[in-house]
Amino acid sequence: MASSKENRRLRIRRSIRKKISGTSNRPRLSVFKSNTAIYAQLIDDVQGHTMAQASSKEETGSKKSINVDDSKGVGVKLAERAKASGIEEVVFDRSGYRYHGKVKALAEGAREGGLKF
Repeated sequence: MASSKENRRLRIRRSIRKKISGTSNRPRLSVFKSNTAIYAQLIDDVQGHTMAQASSKEETGSKKSINVDDSKGVGVKLAERAKASGIEEVVFDRSGYRYHGKVKALAEGAREGGLKF
């Protein structure tokens, strides 16, 4: 079951990536979720550079798992780093995850931090 679930997510991820791409003016906000952490980065796909990144590992340290509040904190932290780099607008890439729970909290935290989607 787990392998087919992961294959489904990767198939959805590929279809999303066909439609969106990040530039230096409007980078792609990519999200990755694991069992113990959530990661977000701003990517310029034209040059292939990561412009800013944030993760729950920075916030929580060695905590076993994260919750929705931790995810929101990651979004706020990423927005602060993006503002410092002069980035105002982003394209959101949920990487095949459903837009609810931790992914939604990260997006809302980034919006509260001042990023426009």
